[in-house]
Amino acid sequence: MENKLQDIISNYKNKGNKDLKFALSELSQDFEETKSLLIKLTNHLDSTEKIYNDILTEYKKRGN
Repeated sequence: MENKLQDIISNYKNKGNKDLKFALSELSQDFEETKSLLIKLTNHLDSTEKIYNDILTEYKKRGN
């Protein structure tokens, strides 16, 4: 399936509507999955940064 998509992408001007519809569907799905992963990773990164800063603040309060 990935080879088919790559073939369509590299030669989309000469492909039929069925192939273009397939490519649009696959690209849309990939976009949504990537966006979801980026949101999850951003939330994880923000959470990690907050925890790190909280622990660092406590550590500094203790005179270290």
